[in-house]
Amino acid sequence: MSDNNFDLVIIGAGPAGLTAASYSARANLKVLVIEKLCAGGQALVIDVLENYPGNVEQLDSDGKVIAPPKSGYEFAVDLHRQAESFGASFFFGTVNSIQKDDKFTVNLSDGTARRALAVIFATGAFPRLLDVPGEKEFQGKGVSYCATCDGNLFKNKKIFVVGGGDAACDEARYLSRLTDNITLIHRRDSFRAQKALVARTLENPNIKTRFNTVIKEIKGDVKVKSVILSNVLSGETYEEETDAVFVYAGTVPQSSLLSNSDFKAAIDDGGYILTDQKMATNVPGLFAAGDVRAGAFRQVITAAADGAAAAHYASEYIDAL
Repeated sequence: MSDNNFDLVIIGAGPAGLTAASYSARANLKVLVIEKLCAGGQALVIDVLENYPGNVEQLDSDGKVIAPPKSGYEFAVDLHRQAESFGASFFFGTVNSIQKDDKFTVNLSDGTARRALAVIFATGAFPRLLDVPGEKEFQGKGVSYCATCDGNLFKNKKIFVVGGGDAACDEARYLSRLTDNITLIHRRDSFRAQKALVARTLENPNIKTRFNTVIKEIKGDVKVKSVILSNVLSGETYEEETDAVFVYAGTVPQSSLLSNSDFKAAIDDGGYILTDQKMATNVPGLFAAGDVRAGAFRQVITAAADGAAAAHYASEYIDAL
């Protein structure tokens, strides 16, 4: 088999792709993982991965910490190293298109291509934009989508956090360690995050909550200075000063690459890839795993489980060939 021919190509190196790489490489398949950014995906921005089974703070008999829980970054590094230790190869670049005949041809932005008997789509999902004036203009200048990346820039500053899910609550709590002036706004009248997370957020003295509220505009000069807010019930609009806006308004599945293929993979109305319980799509040999796959619950643990299943059934598919 030549250097450009593989049993399996995995597109995306988040928890789903990295787990799939470990399982398939350990099954003695020749595996290539293609990632356009860096290995880890959204796990990289998790401060403390406290709800992953076994990843808990361990104390000795005197109550001293002997094993702190891992951060998302540490977890991602471990997954990457583990996949490499089993023999998976990695290529960091962008996939332009995919074609299929007796094999899949994965065309890369550098003009080269990789051939494989099967492909696992593990491209994940990216933050959804608010799509309001000033958001794009002030990205990196006070508008952020990653508290652990940019939070330290706003110590003791005033911060607005937008969203009502797990990510919004979790990141607001992280930011509350850096400043006592956090305002968490949500367009609905209650959060949709897990109950335990909501309770800890509401009990946090450094976090003020404002329901039924949306941002209409982000204003500033060289950096964010204020936001225009609107109450969705009363219609009242007002301006309030702030130093930063952290946005957690959901995610957009990264499935657009399928439009640059010569086959038709089924997706739902939201753009998520449809699969069966074996992570198989309607295209023979094409599997999907993680946040890009249609499913009800998107967490690191479910992404990893998807990746393991996709690798197992991709291996079965390849064996059958």
